[in-house]
Order: sequence, then C-alpha cells, then structure tokens
Amino acid sequence: MRPAEPRAAGASPEVLRIGGRPEHLADTGPADDAGDSEHLTILYRGPLSSCDYDCSYCPFAKRRDSPERLRADRAALERFTGWVAGREHPVSVLFTPWGEGLVRSWYRRAMVGLSHLPHVRRVAVQTNFSCRPDWLAEADLGTLALWVTYHPSQVAYERFTDKCRDLVSRGVRFSVGIVGLPEHLDHARRLRADLPDGVYLWVNAAEGHLYTDAEAAVWTGIDPLFPYSRTPHRSAGRPCRTGDSVISVDGDGTVRRCHFVPAVLGNLYDGTFRRRARPCPLAVCDCHIGYVHLEPTGLYDVFAGGILERIPSIL
Repeated sequence: MRPAEPRAAGASPEVLRIGGRPEHLADTGPADDAGDSEHLTILYRGPLSSCDYDCSYCPFAKRRDSPERLRADRAALERFTGWVAGREHPVSVLFTPWGEGLVRSWYRRAMVGLSHLPHVRRVAVQTNFSCRPDWLAEADLGTLALWVTYHPSQVAYERFTDKCRDLVSRGVRFSVGIVGLPEHLDHARRLRADLPDGVYLWVNAAEGHLYTDAEAAVWTGIDPLFPYSRTPHRSAGRPCRTGDSVISVDGDGTVRRCHFVPAVLGNLYDGTFRRRARPCPLAVCDCHIGYVHLEPTGLYDVFAGGILERIPSIL
C-alpha cells in the first residue's frame, strides 16, 4: 500500500470551497467533540446484515436476515437507544449497519427518537436512502443528518436525484457519495452537475484500486477532498480520538475503539468500558469513518460541525 500524501489531504479548509451554503445547512452548530471532554461519539453496528441492494463492490454481507436475526437486531437497537436516552452528557451517534437500516421501521424510529433528545447533538446514518422520506417529518432536523450513497447499478438516476431534491426541500442535512470506480465516472460528473451546489458530493476510493495521478486529478475535480480517500493514512502510534471521545459499539454492547481494531475495551452496559486516549495500533487506516478521527489528518477542522454526516465546514 502507498502511504497517504501529506496534507494533500490537509490543505487549509479555505481552499476546499465547493459551492454556496444553502439555507438548509446554515447555522446548525457544532456536532463534534472539539473542546468538550464529556461529548461521546458512538459508531453503532447491530446484527443487521441484510440489504435491498446487491452492489458488486460492497464489502458488506449480502444475505436475507432471518426473522430471528431481525428481532435480535431490533431488540439490540432499542436497548442501545434506551442507554443513550439515559445519559447525562452530550452524545452523538452514527449508525453504520452492514446492511440497509432505514428500510427497517426500528431504525427510522430510533433516528426520530434520538433526534429529539436534548443531549444528543447529532444522529446520522449511512444509507442508500431507498426508503420513503415521509418519516423525516417527525424528526428534529437540527439534529438528524444522512450520509447517502448513490449506487448507479441499483437505482434509476432520476429516482435518486428526485429524492435528493426532496431532502433539500425538507431542510435535511445530508451528503451524497459514490465509489470512485471507472464505470462510475460519468455518473459522478452528472450527479455533481445536477445536485445543488451546497450538497457535498464525496468520492470514496474503490477498495484495492490504485489511482494514477491523472485519474486522481479527475476525481478530485469532482470531490476536492478525494486526496484524503485516495491512499491509506499512516496511523501506527499516532494519536486518534477513537477509544476516548469516539467508540464503536455492537449489538451486545461490546465496545471497541473503532470498527477496524478488534480488541475489546469493555461493555457499554455493564460499566466495564473506560474512556482513555490510545494511539492507533494499526499500520494504516483507509476508511473515512476511521481516519476522520485520526488527529494528524486535521479532518476535524475540515468537517467541523459535520463529522458524522461527512459535510465539510466550508461548502
């Protein structure tokens, strides 16, 4: 693997302007832990592993969950949201299911319920947003946000962009993304041209794909922050917020520093987890939901107020 380019990634945020900030993204306030030692960000992933899409490039499990597994996922999610509701310190939550969560009623209810809790700063979810949007009318849109991925082989372009326009009209905070595969390039260009300027379109480097400088320049023309995703970031021994202000939690309440480090730090429900700053034990970090919390990247400045939903502070 090639190391990450030093702060190609880390240019001053002022040079990363993407367009004008629309009213639906204005003045939503901070949602990260900068300057607040009590704020806890949780990446939650329960047993759910079924998805209504079948993308060839997706590393997530592809299967139909049994009724028993769905019941277990629902119970685990309800236990987790109950725990969050009982906290007395600020909490933010990003749901990162292996499958598609928002086609399940309990994830929609969890998003709505958490959005109304006064100590929850942000509740967001990674989603293909294939679900109907009506449930959003019940949410506090000052707290709720969406991280939406466009999969060209799975949904008609017009259907997807109509949903994006609906989200804008409702005032929902959201970003849109696409995987940087060669066959997706024309789709990405069209999407960038058709989305409102204030909707950030991010590009994820494809798993295992090495980009020439010329290829990377093309993708960077669509997403100015693509250099962060292009190559893995050196992380071994470097300071990272995970394990301290950011943790990963599974359906049983098992706490790990992030989704990519298997070492168990305790359990959320039995009081065995203790927050502690820990340098990263891995050689490199190559996923946005991991390296965004790696301090040397400077991404908390780039995405200030929009860490979980992947919205840069300057659009």
